[in-house]
Order: sequence, then structure tokens, then C-alpha cells
Amino acid sequence: MKILDQRQAFEADRITGERQGIASAGLMERAAGALFEWLRARYPVGEVPFHIFCGMGNNGGDGLALARLLAGHGYRTAVYVVAFSTRRSADFALNLEALQKMGIHPSELRENSAFPALEAGAVAVDALFGIGLNRPPEAWVRALIGRLNSSGAYVVSVDLPSGMAMHQVPAHPEGVVRADFVLSIGSPKLVFFLPQTGIFAKQWEVLDIGLDADFLAGVETAYELFTAQEARALYRPRDKFSHKGTYGHARLIGGSYGKIGAMALAARACLSSGAGLVTAWLPRCGTVPLQAAVPEAMVQTAGEADFLSAFPESGEDYTTGLGMGLGKHPKTRDAYLAWLAGQEQPLVIDADGLNLLAENPEALADLPPGCILTPHPGELRRLTGPWSDDFDKLEKARDFAARHRCVLLIKGAHTIVFYQGKGFVNSSGNPGMATAGSGDVLAGVITALLAQGYPSLEAARLGVYLHGRAGDLKVLQTGFEGLTASGIIEALGPAFRELSES
Repeated sequence: MKILDQRQAFEADRITGERQGIASAGLMERAAGALFEWLRARYPVGEVPFHIFCGMGNNGGDGLALARLLAGHGYRTAVYVVAFSTRRSADFALNLEALQKMGIHPSELRENSAFPALEAGAVAVDALFGIGLNRPPEAWVRALIGRLNSSGAYVVSVDLPSGMAMHQVPAHPEGVVRADFVLSIGSPKLVFFLPQTGIFAKQWEVLDIGLDADFLAGVETAYELFTAQEARALYRPRDKFSHKGTYGHARLIGGSYGKIGAMALAARACLSSGAGLVTAWLPRCGTVPLQAAVPEAMVQTAGEADFLSAFPESGEDYTTGLGMGLGKHPKTRDAYLAWLAGQEQPLVIDADGLNLLAENPEALADLPPGCILTPHPGELRRLTGPWSDDFDKLEKARDFAARHRCVLLIKGAHTIVFYQGKGFVNSSGNPGMATAGSGDVLAGVITALLAQGYPSLEAARLGVYLHGRAGDLKVLQTGFEGLTASGIIEALGPAFRELSES
């Protein structure tokens, strides 16, 4: 699902109007109709009162058109126009006149107006500002938004939480609506998925208003949302007459004294994600723990007892994932950097494999094309340098991935996969996955997919989705606090089964 930016969203409206012969007011009527149907499906007539707060532009026009539909169907509806400007859009004025002809005259809220009293259980519709907002609202409007946030009403925002711009972190977060639900018109917004802006939209849903399908199919967006639909399109069903050799030999390199568990989790996840064979390359102290924890995996050891001081010979028969529990001993570092210089096949690099690259940035030139790097935020900062905000972080990650010809993940609530200048935003996962070992599991899943022949970008996107989906399935049994990395592994099978049964 494509994520349109501000310019593309306006262009989608314009082209839809031209190609479908519909005026902007008609498109606004479609949006209002979709908003009304969403609300009507959830609230029977008379169950709750609606308070609709409208701005002076087209977002406010959507609110006025919605108010007309609600009132016309018997809903208790109060309407407020927040008069922050003397300018009104043409479609706002058209819908205000239509509402007044029904005998409904909105109250006007100005700088010194008292905030209206909202009944317990009321639904407040936020239609103050839309995607065109490019600067913070005035101080008195921000104060009004603060009153709305503390009113106790269930807040539904139209298209975007008011006070939020599409392309920047709010300068005045107290002046942004904290929406219980956002009804996004036509496409999702990137701000829903970033830590500094997603906090203003607890839940969201895209409303289809019939935007031109050819435009949406052809427009090149910087970001796409990766959902179950996209995952099903990538999934490769197994052949009846295949065997373990068909699905690749994954080699996992890592581990050090006290951190063999990271390798055990990665190996279990790799096997549970379809790799035909898995070999773990570890220091000698890991032999018994690994073979006891993962009897299906083979083990090879080299070098010192407590850390790796030698890496395996290269070979096209293996797909390698590395870094889990590796440590940063000087002998490990030297062996790793020398080994990396001879690699030609894509690798999955996690944890200390990334930290050693950050400490030795000249080695980034040795990355084979198509490597998949899986940093958490701290590791990402070490690789790219610090950032000023989430949008700056995205730009630094995009530039890093393009410069080093790699697939780069930004792990988080909505992990973003970058490749060749484009970002793919994951839709699965939950807060319970913020637990020790979850990243080791992800590295194992992606390595397994790469071993099975998925290209790097497909392996990363599908692996991130399956990892999150497994967490979503398991958390139904455990709750957020009870979810563990091992629990995620246990649910990988059901996550794959969903794809195969769809």
C-alpha cells in the first residue's frame, strides 16, 4: 500500500477530479460519506452525542459535510467553527451554507471563547486542520486543542490529527490532537509510523473515496506500507518433491562466553523459518549449550574457548547470518574484518557485527552488495551518526543504504526496510516484542529466507513481517509482558501457515 506525501495527496485529488469529472466539492462529499458510514457502523442513532470541531479550510469543510449527514440521519450533533482566520475555502463556505439551510448554525469559537462542555461518552470529531498545515497553529488554538485532549471525549480525527504536519515533528506537541482514531482519507500517512509522531494517533484506518486507480498504481512513492497482502504475494509455497537441500544451508556466526543464547535463538528461528540446514559457528564454550538447546542444528567451533578468533572459509553453499552474541574482543574484530573483505555473497549482519563496522567504518566498503543490516536504534546511531528527529533519522538511513548498496532496517514499532532510496514500513508487531532476544530471532528468520533463495529485499521485508506476525499471534496467549523471544519462535509456524492458507 503506497504512502503518499503531501504533494502526491493533493495531486491525487486533482487528477481524480479531472479524470472522473467531479468537482472538489463532490470529492469532499465522498469523504464525508465515508466518514459517516464508518461512524454509523459503530454508533447507533441516539447512543452518543457528536461534537464536530471544524477549521476554516477543506478539512473543516469535511467536518461540516459530515455534520449535515449525521444530523440528517437523526444523530445528536453540535458543530463548532474555530475562527482562526478570516479566510475560508470555497468548499468550506459551500458546506456551511448547506448546513445552515438545514437550520443548524455552528457556534463560533474565537480566542477568548469558552470551551464547550462535552457530555460523558461524547464523540468529538477533529476537523480543524488537514494535510496542508505547514506551521504550528496559533497559541490560542493550541490551547483549545489541549482542552479537547483533556475533555474525556473519544476523539476521531479526519485525515490527520490537527496540529500535525505531514513532513515534520511538531514544534508544539501540546498543540496536537491526541486522536483515539484517525480516519485517513485515501492513503496512510507516514507520521502514523514514527515514534515522535505516531503517538498522536492511537489507531487509524484508511477510508477509500475512489481516488483514481491509475494514478495510485503509477505514482512512485518514497514509502510503502508492507501488509499481509504484500507478504502473501512474496511467499513461495513448498514443492511436494523437495528435500532439505532445496531450502538452503544457513550458517550462523557468533556467540561468546555468556551470550551463546543469542545464537541458540537465531538457530531455532532459522530452522523454524524453513532453512533446510543450519550450522552454527561458535567458540568452543558454545558447543554443548547450542547442541542441547537446538539439536537440529550442526555446530562448528574454532579459535578460543570463550570468543571467536577465526571465521569459516567462504563458500557459495552457505548463506551467512552473523553478529548475534559475537562480542568485540580484539581478536574477534581482526578475524571478522579480514574475513569480511573476502565475502562476495549477501550477508545478514546483526548486533556486534554492526557495532564492529561502526567502530571500523572503512570496512563498510567491503560489504557485498545486497547485505542486510538489522540494527536497533542504538546500533543505527553508531552506523549513521546522530539525528535531530525521526525525519532526519529516515534521511540518514536512506542515504546510508544507498551509499553502501545494502538493505538497512530501522527496527521499532513499525520496522522500516530501506533499499535503493525506498522505505517499506512494516505493519505487524506489538509492544510485547520489546524483549531480550527478539532481534536475534529476526536475524535468524531473515537468514533462513535468504538461504531459501529469496532476494535480499524480499527476505528482509517478508522476514520482518513474519517476525512481527508471529509476535502478534503469540501475544494473544501471553499478553505483552509475558511475550518472550522463544514465544515468537513458537508462533513462526502459524504465521507461515496464514500465508500458505490465504
